[in-house]
Amino acid sequence: MHETSIFELSPAEKLQLVEDLWDDIAREPADVPVEDWQKLELAKRKANLENTPASARSWEDVKRRVRQLHGR
Repeated sequence: MHETSIFELSPAEKLQLVEDLWDDIAREPADVPVEDWQKLELAKRKANLENTPASARSWEDVKRRVRQLHGR
């Protein structure tokens, strides 16, 4: 029997695999290691948002901008 390598999967199958892995990791967020530099960056971004709330973008705005920039 031939075992399939992840590199042989179609793009749709690879995306499904990534989604499945992400869902599995997200079940226990406390188990995901967060480095000190990541915590500092998150604190910096949170402070920026609190100081300048107008700088925030909705998810719809972000998707629209990405699609405009990358033609999708």
